[in-house]
Amino acid sequence: MKTTKRFVCQQCGYVSPKWMGKCPECNEWNSFIEEVETKKSGRRVRSTTKTQRLSDIKNVDVKRVKTGSGELDRVLGGGIVPGALVLLGGDPGIGKSTLLLQVAEGIANQNRNIIYISGEESVEQLKIRANRMGVKSDNLSFLAETNIDIIEDVILAEKPETVVIDSIQTMYNPELSSTPGTVSQVRDATNRLMKLAKNNNITILLVGHVTKEGNLAGPRILEHMVDTVLYFEGERYHSYRILRATKNRFGATNEVGLFEMSDTGLEQVKNPSEIMLASRPSNTCGSVVTPSIEGSRPLLLELQGLVSDSNYSNVRRMATGYDFNRMILLIAILEKRLGISLKDMDCYSNIVGGIRCDEPALDLAVVFALYSSFLNREIPRDLVVFGEVGLTGEVREVQNATDRVKEAVRLGFKKCVLPVGNMKQFKKNRPNMEFFPVENIAQALSILK
Repeated sequence: MKTTKRFVCQQCGYVSPKWMGKCPECNEWNSFIEEVETKKSGRRVRSTTKTQRLSDIKNVDVKRVKTGSGELDRVLGGGIVPGALVLLGGDPGIGKSTLLLQVAEGIANQNRNIIYISGEESVEQLKIRANRMGVKSDNLSFLAETNIDIIEDVILAEKPETVVIDSIQTMYNPELSSTPGTVSQVRDATNRLMKLAKNNNITILLVGHVTKEGNLAGPRILEHMVDTVLYFEGERYHSYRILRATKNRFGATNEVGLFEMSDTGLEQVKNPSEIMLASRPSNTCGSVVTPSIEGSRPLLLELQGLVSDSNYSNVRRMATGYDFNRMILLIAILEKRLGISLKDMDCYSNIVGGIRCDEPALDLAVVFALYSSFLNREIPRDLVVFGEVGLTGEVREVQNATDRVKEAVRLGFKKCVLPVGNMKQFKKNRPNMEFFPVENIAQALSILK
């Protein structure tokens, strides 16, 4: 065996023979850590493996396993595929471990054996959390371990159908000299778990830490090796959480799951539009309702805008839940196309409930909210607004207009401002709603005058 030293970037996995202050690959500073690599010398073993034609491969009827969480099943495409490797990432305290513990109970209640392996908590701590959440299934086993060799032996000995690893950054191989969480350790642990899942048809759910930029910690290859990558999003001090799939080999990536954090765990939000609008103020300017599309489901959001005189030499602009640069662009369009002056005023926009949405169809709603606050005039409570705004002030057609309007009608809204281009979708089936088709923002905002 030959031992060599090398320096590995902990952000992108770039390898250098010497220490460097700045990584030439990802431009990250002070990210290199020294690692010892051991190479085994030996004769290469010839393989007898042969390829197979597509017509020779047998069709397999894959039966997905329900997780007990309808929102998670929606994101996964109907449930977990046996033998899949799923990675769940999110900010600290967002609810990753809580969700997977609830999923573990949901799978265990189907008379399926599952092992929850934690590298961050002891079994006694897991017991306390399980009691708080009301988890009582006898088919659920716990293990507090970080040595990947021991974990592999336990899994092969007990042959569970599902395994939860919390988290992949705490797992380590004692044969590697690097510390847990480094590129080599994460890559080695993930590779071994991937082979374990595929060779034994065991579903493995991994928890992944994220960096301060919001990306999954460890090498980028981690996301390439797994079958599905899920991100848990939401403001830590708000109760609502959104689960998205950024990669899914067994389903679509456009679905989202909505949850609400409670004292006993995460609860599924089955009617999110009503919850988002439950505390909407009345007789207040700067508040407008807009229908967005999250995955394949419509969701009504309350979007608020505030325009006030500035007390500083530099005006303030702030957007919460909406793209900041997009809001700056819309303010410039308002000034240019309507002839109003906002250069001495602070402008703010906010999507209520801690939800984040960068959909272009929200443009017209942002314009409505800011202009309503500027004029100090209330927007009708039974009005919904959607449409993309171009640089010339035109209101452009958006997708899924029929789904947006159906959701608004279901919740009792009577009026809708929408792009002219979307009116053709309502020629045959016209819902019980008064439409205001508009071509530009001047025509749209004339409703407030």
